[in-house]
Amino acid sequence: MQVTGEPTAQAFGGTRAAATFRPSGPRVSWRYPMYIRTVEDARTLARRRLPRAVFDYLDGAAEGERTMRANLAALDALEFRPRMAATRGSDPAPLGRTVIGTPVSLPVLLSPVGSSRFMHTGGDVAGVRAAGAAGTIFTLSTVSGHTIGEVAAAASGPAWFQLYFFGGRRGAEQLVDRARAAGYRAIVVTVDTQSPGPRERELALGLSPPIEVNLHTVRKMARQVAVRPRWLAAAARDRFRFGFANVANLGDPDAPMSAAEALIFWQSAPASWEDFAWIRDRFGGPVIAKGILTGDDAKRAVDAGASAIIVSNHGGRQLDRAPAALPALAEVLAAVGPDVEVLVDGGFRRGSDVVAALALGARAVMIGRPWAYGLAAAGEAGIASVLDVYRTGIARTLRLLGCPSLDDLDRDFVRLPAGWQAPSALRGR
Repeated sequence: MQVTGEPTAQAFGGTRAAATFRPSGPRVSWRYPMYIRTVEDARTLARRRLPRAVFDYLDGAAEGERTMRANLAALDALEFRPRMAATRGSDPAPLGRTVIGTPVSLPVLLSPVGSSRFMHTGGDVAGVRAAGAAGTIFTLSTVSGHTIGEVAAAASGPAWFQLYFFGGRRGAEQLVDRARAAGYRAIVVTVDTQSPGPRERELALGLSPPIEVNLHTVRKMARQVAVRPRWLAAAARDRFRFGFANVANLGDPDAPMSAAEALIFWQSAPASWEDFAWIRDRFGGPVIAKGILTGDDAKRAVDAGASAIIVSNHGGRQLDRAPAALPALAEVLAAVGPDVEVLVDGGFRRGSDVVAALALGARAVMIGRPWAYGLAAAGEAGIASVLDVYRTGIARTLRLLGCPSLDDLDRDFVRLPAGWQAPSALRGR
C-alpha cells in the first residue's frame, strides 16, 4: 500500500520494519505490516485486532507477572562496553552462524507458541513459512492448532518439534515418531511445565485454550468478538479450529484417547530426566532441554543426554518469581562450559537485546510472544516484519559496538550488574 505524501521504508534504504513515519489519511490502517517498526508496534496491532481473552492469553503471564517484568528489567540492567572507531566500511556485519549443526542466517529462532491458530488462522503454518524465508529455525508446539505434517509440508527451512507428554509415555512416543517421519531436525523437551501456570488474566475471563466452540464460550466471548469482526470472520472461515490438532488420535488406534484424557496423562507423568535417553534413541537426532534456569539443572540435562540447553522461564507464564532469563543464562554458561550450546528466551524485544545475550555466550536467542504479536497483527507478513526488526537491530548494534561480526562478540563487550555470575568459559577471551 502506498500513501501519497508519506515516505516508505524503502525510500530510506531500509526494510518494512525501518519505516520512520506513520501514515496519514482516511484509508490508512495500522493492520498493515509495513508499519511494524518495533515489537511494541506489533503488540499494539495485536491488541487492536484480537478479542480481549485471546490477547490476554498471548500477552499474560503467571500470577502477578513478576517474572515477565524481571526478564525485561534484567536486559535493562546490562550495559554495553563499545569499542569506538573500531570498524571501517559500510558493509553490514554477517549475522549467520550454526545452531546445533544447522546453519541460520539470523541468530533469532522462533520458540514454540501454543494455540497460535487462536490468534490468527495462519497459525504455525505462517510461522514456519516466515522463519524459512528469514533463514532461521521454527519450533512447533505440541499444542498447535496445525498438525505436525501440515507444518512440515509448509516449511522451506529447518524446524524443531517441542514435546509435551500428552497421553503419557505412549502419547509422547507417537508424537516423537510423527516428528521423525515428518523430517523435524530436533526434539525440544519442555521440562518446566508439570502443569499449566496460574495465569490470572485467563482465570479472570474464564477462558483458556483449548477453546471449544459451544453455547458457553459463545456467551462468554460475545461482547469481545462483537467489536472484533475481522477476527470473528476469519475464525468462522477457518471453522473455529482452536483445538490441539496434534493431540488427536493419541493412544490406541482403535480407541484413541480424548484431549481431556491426554491432558490428564500429561499432568500425571510429565517428562523427567530419565526420559531423555529413550527420546534420543527413538528420534535419532538432537534432543534439547528447554526450561533450564540453574547451573545444577543444566548439568543434569547434559548428563541425561541433552544435546543443547534452552535457558527459559517460559516467558514468566509458569512459575512466578522464577529467575530472570539473562542472569540464569550467565549461571548456566558458567556451569556447562564452552562445549554445550546454550540458547535463551524470555523478554528479548530488540536487536540490541539479542546482541547482549550473544555477547554473554548464548548461541542464539529464541522469541515467543514477539512472533506471535506479528502473527496476530498481520499473519505471515507480520512475523516477517518482526524478524526484520531483529535483523536490522542486530546489525546496527554490532556496528555501534565496533564489533565486526557475531563471531567477534565476547563478554568484554558487556558489563554485568553486581551479583551476576560471569560465564567462566568466556573469561579471558
